[in-house]
Amino acid sequence: MVKVKGRTPLPMQSTNFQCGLTVWFTGLSGAGKSTLSQAVAALLRTRHFKVAILDADELRRTLCADLGFSRQDREENVFRIASVAEQLTREQTIALVAVIAPYRSVRAEVRRRIGSYFEVFVDAPLSVCMQRDRKGLYVQAQRGEIPCFTGISDPYESPVNPEIVCHTDAESIDESAAKVLAAILDWQRALNASRHHDGAGSGS
Repeated sequence: MVKVKGRTPLPMQSTNFQCGLTVWFTGLSGAGKSTLSQAVAALLRTRHFKVAILDADELRRTLCADLGFSRQDREENVFRIASVAEQLTREQTIALVAVIAPYRSVRAEVRRRIGSYFEVFVDAPLSVCMQRDRKGLYVQAQRGEIPCFTGISDPYESPVNPEIVCHTDAESIDESAAKVLAAILDWQRALNASRHHDGAGSGS
């Protein structure tokens, strides 16, 4: 059972109806998006939620294999993934999306399309992300060997008002995952309470 500072342990999910939701983890390469999404998925599954992970690296090899890294292709990459997330959300699944999505306008459009949407800013300084880079991608980008690399030769537009901010340079993965889990559970409870209230009112 997860403990969050200042909170009581979170209970298992009740038999309440699960509401679909897209949780989009955005941040620089190496910030911890994939690791965090996997940790959140594990916590949700112990509470019997229906969960799907959409990870950028895997989808670049499949759904978006034909796309490059120009701005137009990056936007198309995000919109294709968002379409999958939207469908999962409609099917009452919690879709955890670990994709940089560097442009604010595109993320805003994704939010508008999906509706039930949380933005998680996985915030780590560029210097920390570079230290974590086992593949040496940042070094190659600095040498000009990888064009249009986010954070080096292509911009990353940080979220202005994300639902959740995880400072992965200062928090452990467990701490960040517990923060995201708490927000999802609070949202689910609020929707279920609203549903029960509306149902009770309609019979009066």
